[in-house]
Order: sequence, then C-alpha cells, then structure tokens
Amino acid sequence: MSARDGSGGITRREAVKLGLIGAAGLALGTSGRVWAAPERPVGTAKSVIQIWMWGGPSHLETFDPKPDAGPDYRGPMGDPIPTNVDGIEVCELLPMLAQQADKYSIIRSMTHGVNSHETAAYVMQTGRRAGGSVVYPCVGAVTSLFKGYDYGYEGLIPPYIVLTRPQGRFSEAGFLGSAYKPFATGGNPNRPRFEVDGVVAAGISDERQADRRDLLHSLDTLGDCRPTDQGFADLDACEEKAYSLILGDAGKLFDLTQESDEVRDAYGRTTFGQSCLMARRLVESGVPYVTINYGGWDTHKQHFQAVRRKTPEMDRGMATLLQDLHDRGLLDSTIVWWGGEFGRGPKIQWDPPWNGGRSHYGACFSHVVAGGGFKGGHVVGASDEKGLHVTERPVSPQDLIRSMYTLLAIDPEGPLPNPRGLDIRVLPESAEDNAVSGGMLKEIM
Repeated sequence: MSARDGSGGITRREAVKLGLIGAAGLALGTSGRVWAAPERPVGTAKSVIQIWMWGGPSHLETFDPKPDAGPDYRGPMGDPIPTNVDGIEVCELLPMLAQQADKYSIIRSMTHGVNSHETAAYVMQTGRRAGGSVVYPCVGAVTSLFKGYDYGYEGLIPPYIVLTRPQGRFSEAGFLGSAYKPFATGGNPNRPRFEVDGVVAAGISDERQADRRDLLHSLDTLGDCRPTDQGFADLDACEEKAYSLILGDAGKLFDLTQESDEVRDAYGRTTFGQSCLMARRLVESGVPYVTINYGGWDTHKQHFQAVRRKTPEMDRGMATLLQDLHDRGLLDSTIVWWGGEFGRGPKIQWDPPWNGGRSHYGACFSHVVAGGGFKGGHVVGASDEKGLHVTERPVSPQDLIRSMYTLLAIDPEGPLPNPRGLDIRVLPESAEDNAVSGGMLKEIM
C-alpha cells in the first residue's frame, strides 16, 4: 500500500497521530506528498552500498600512501604493498583489499577545501555548498525518492537504510522531508541477535511477538461489528504489513544466523564486518540504498595506534563484500562507495595533546568506487609527493555524485520536488562557488 494524499489510504502523518510508528510506520511506505514522478533513463546500477567513514580517514594510511614523504608525513608506517593490478599500491594495512583492486577504482584527487565536519559532510553527500535558506537532500534520500515507492518499489524494508546509527552532522532528507530520512537500524549485527529498532525487540522472541498479536486481536471488542469504514481497513492493512515485517520473510532478512559460520567469519566477527554482510543481504533483496555508518576515523590523537587497530577490520569486511557481491552476480548492479567527509592532514601533529595525530583536511583526499558500472583497476587523479595538494584531475563531490546518479538512472538535471515550488534540479549545472571540478568520472564509467 502506497499511502499518499488523495489515494484513499492512510498517510504517514495520520499514522503518527494514531501511534503507528515503529514497524507499522515503516510499513506505510512513502509520504503524503503528491508529485509527478518523471520517467527515468536507463542505467546500470540498481543499488548503492555507501561505506561512510565517519570522521574522515587518512588517504596516506589507506589508498594513497607516500613512502618517500619523510617521517613528518609518512610517520611510522612501512612501505606500501602492491595490488593485483600492476602499478597500483595501497597501504600495508590493506592486504585483502590489495587483492581486490581489479574490482574498484581509487580517486586520489577528491577536493572541496572544507575542514569542518558538518559542512564537509553536507557538501560531500549532497554535492552542494552549505549556506542559504534551502537544505538539500543527500544522495541516499534522492536515491530513495527516485528508486523508492514513487517508482514502484514494493519492499517492506524501507528503501534507505543506515547501519546502524544515524549519520548526524546534517539533515539527510533536507527539504524532501521525513519520509525520505533513512531508517537507522540501531542494534549491533555482531550480537547473537541483531536487535533492529521497531522490528526485532530486545529479549522478545518471535513466538512472544505472535502471542502479543493474538492478545491484541482478543481485545478487539468490535470484532465483526466494526463499521465498514475505510479507516479501519487501512489500520488492518497497516497492522498486517507491520507483522509481516516483524515475523515474516522481510524480518528474517535481518537474521544473520541464516548465513553460514564460514561466510560470517569471512566478513569478520566485528560490527563493521557483519554490517557489510547485512548490507549485501539488503541489496540482494532489492533495497536501493544502504549506508554503513562506520565511526572512529576522527583521529586527532594517537592516529597511528587507531588506524592499526581499525584498518584490519575494514580491510577484511570491505574486501569480502566486494568478492561476495562479485560471486553472487551483484557487483555489476551495485555501486560500492567508500569515503568520508574529508581526509586527514598529511603533516603529523607530534606535539601534545595530539601525540601523533592528523587534523581535518579537505584540500586533497581519497574516495573509492566499485561496481554498478564503475570500472575496476584504475586510479583517477593524483596528489603531490606529500599528499598535500591535487596535482592531476581534480574531482569535486558534485563530479562524483553526478557520476553515481547517471549510473543509477537518475537524471542529474531533473527536477527535485520541494515544498516551496522552486525550480531545483537534482544537481546544479556546474560546480557551485567556483569549486574545482574536473567533470564527471567518464574515464571509469
């Protein structure tokens, strides 16, 4: 049931008033907004898995190592390692991703020049500069709009999922409104039972949920004497969808015990590793956009200790995800997008209180893309010998987002509905505020 004003169905706002939030609220689908959904062009990608490196990872300790930069830039890290693609090297902490380099392309010339978390996250995920009276939606919300319920998506799982906690820093849905915000699962997929907010309740088995439903029905004093009112029919349909999500096949999608121990071990028994596995299950079921909100990369202090601890789990989870998507025939239709709001300062801050930390750095950093029409085994752009400046082929957030929208069959020049009736396009025609732009990533599409 797609709930829109004028459709005869219950709207999301009415559901809020009736207290039908949680699984029932999710089951309602899209918002009460009416707009003419334009036709879509043909594209390669059906879904996106975004690995959002919350806080900003260092390009020098991931995909753009600088072994000859000297101790104040390189730090204590050793030499980079070769990949399975001739001429491409990555950080020594990425041995598993080194063997998957034929499946992804590295963008070593990302740039926007913003060094604040909030504004950098906004520009990186919307393609727009912060400021002004209009708050724009991020890529996930736009994808949810154009590949969600307005275009025939019928899944009970919402079309935009975040594993596991909200991203924060900015309003993901912008002017599109709350119906296009991501559903943040909460919980921890690495626990014995993945307790998903509104779907899998802590300490309550499926049997107990079924008993609760039976009790609810036994307390329905109207029974067959209910008035033949569309509102009651809508509530019944909403309840049925809610329990289908909780107890049916849709709810079982979040049950990672259905995967073999071998598969779960391959991803790594960590929150990030199991989030990668969960993301694969979601796109396999048809969910258009999944973000893994992967925190812990704001390494102002003791940077090298942090990356030595966290990078191996990232390496295992992401490398296994790429291989698994490939083996299942899903990589060609799934974009995997890795990166954060910016990078880290190439010059190490050795003095207290930083004790070997790296600062925020938006002038030059790396992102990675794979699948969905992006070629693997390539490097786009370059930075200088210390990773300070872009020296070849600058890539702005808008360039990257425009490329992804094109592969997703979302017209970058198409209209975006908004409550003020403004003429707003999915992306502006050119980079805003004279941002450095090298254009769409046609060389890897």
